[in-house]
Amino acid sequence: MQQFIEICRDHELKITPQRVAIYQALIQANQHPTADMMFRLVKEDFPHIAFDTVNRTLLTFADIGVVDVVEVFGGPKRFDPNIDGHHHLHCTACGKIIDFKNDRCTDLEVPASITEMFKVISKRVVLKGLCADCAIEQ
Repeated sequence: MQQFIEICRDHELKITPQRVAIYQALIQANQHPTADMMFRLVKEDFPHIAFDTVNRTLLTFADIGVVDVVEVFGGPKRFDPNIDGHHHLHCTACGKIIDFKNDRCTDLEVPASITEMFKVISKRVVLKGLCADCAIEQ
């Protein structure tokens, strides 16, 4: 929480009760929630909060580096409070996103044909497949 407050202050972003509630709900979520999921959670404690406020706050958090926006494959944006380097497995059946760390994935070399055209600022490996629960069902 202290890191969150420091980053907000560094970006001259006021620490409001709503922003704190949105961030706390996000870090307590066991999935990579959408703005709608976050809105429903925060609305319990702040019944007059608007969806747009929650969505804009999450996007602001992403802009200042407090959260990451997870890769979107045709669905709504999902948010990840884990800003440490890691990778994702997307379950194509249930939509679950699972974090994993792997040095070999982290150390993948970016091809020269890419680095000649783009300045790469980060890397994340995304695997698509079935989570353990969905694999059992099929």
